[in-house]
Amino acid sequence: MALFVFLGIWLSCFLFLFLWNQHRARGKLPPGPTPLPLVGNILQVDVKNLSKSMDMLAKKYGPVFTVYLGMKPTVVLHGYEAMKETLIDRGDEFSDKTESSLLSRISRGLGIVFSNGETWKQTRRFSLMVLRSMGLGKKTIEDRIQEEVLYLLDALRKTNGSPCDPSFLLACVPCNVIATVIFQHRFDYNDETFQEVIDNFHRKVKILASPWAQEKHNKKSEFTMDNLVVSIGDLFGAGTETTSSTIKYGLLLLLKYPEVAAKIQEEIARVIGRDRSPCMQDRNHMPYTDAVLHEIQRYINFVPIPSPRMTTQDVEFRGYHIPKGTGVMACLTSVLHDEKEFPNPEKFDPGHFLDEKGNFKKSDYFVAFSVGKRACIGEGLARMEMFLILTNILQHFTLKPLVNPEDIDTTPVQTGLLSVPPYYELCFIPI
Repeated sequence: MALFVFLGIWLSCFLFLFLWNQHRARGKLPPGPTPLPLVGNILQVDVKNLSKSMDMLAKKYGPVFTVYLGMKPTVVLHGYEAMKETLIDRGDEFSDKTESSLLSRISRGLGIVFSNGETWKQTRRFSLMVLRSMGLGKKTIEDRIQEEVLYLLDALRKTNGSPCDPSFLLACVPCNVIATVIFQHRFDYNDETFQEVIDNFHRKVKILASPWAQEKHNKKSEFTMDNLVVSIGDLFGAGTETTSSTIKYGLLLLLKYPEVAAKIQEEIARVIGRDRSPCMQDRNHMPYTDAVLHEIQRYINFVPIPSPRMTTQDVEFRGYHIPKGTGVMACLTSVLHDEKEFPNPEKFDPGHFLDEKGNFKKSDYFVAFSVGKRACIGEGLARMEMFLILTNILQHFTLKPLVNPEDIDTTPVQTGLLSVPPYYELCFIPI
């Protein structure tokens, strides 16, 4: 009996201290729902659709608020202005990544995605330098993509117009482009090792030799073998999965809206014709195709909420005090689906990126690659790959769905922090 009394007193004291500490902290942090001991606000949000839950909380607490996903506070940024003021205008103060996620623990604070401080700065700078030296942003990388797309087209022809799941073949192009940049070698699509890499992006790529491993003698260097391995894994995982999933989702939308695919093919016929392959210079003369690619990324909202960032120092923001090491969550959905910038944001409409004359219209609210110092370093490569893959496919094939377009469901499969396309098959009919 005495044990139960002791436990009751202990729990009461714990609850009192917890609520008292939270009250003190919340007096400085932005407002938000009252957290419960230990679990915080977990029971008040839908973990399978955090974006929707954050939208509802933003309506009550405003564009900057605090939630507790456990015992630690996370400041949530909702809307373009809040993100611009923090992640862009004051990017250095919000440039770290939290270390609580499973992926960050697996990476052990190494690589590009989950590293912090000097490790992140040096690794990001070095990765960009290597990618650029290998041709990123130049004609050489475009040539590599165009060469790989030819292999894709050949593989699609071999389907003979039969129903197929495009997932694997679409992943082959960006994965092989990264392979040729890093290893100066591409893999055959039937290669078992290559297939295993594509099927298991969560496994870390293991490299036994590297041209940069002389760095092991520099005790202050961040370019250890472990860091290089994790960095290469980041490049393969992020550079392959996001691009291929976006194109896969894009093809599903074109099956749903065949009139959009037809307009792209009209633009291809007018600008490119059939006697040569598409090139990046063509994009400047293809506003509708460019608008469709942007609308695909805006509509699917592949990463509604990126892994939380973390303040690198104490921050005074909008009258609030955000301590160093506080998690910061950016709701990209609130920007990509902003009603004022994109009327009827839940509708797939390439007109969101076209002006009244049919010219391509840029938007600061296009944050599909995130914003600020933690934005995707492979944005330029991804844009190039998506344009060349899509235009080449539609130059040579007509997309045929297995069901009537009106019966196609484009609702994403929610898996926590990602919005992935549902499973589907289609036929690639040669033109």
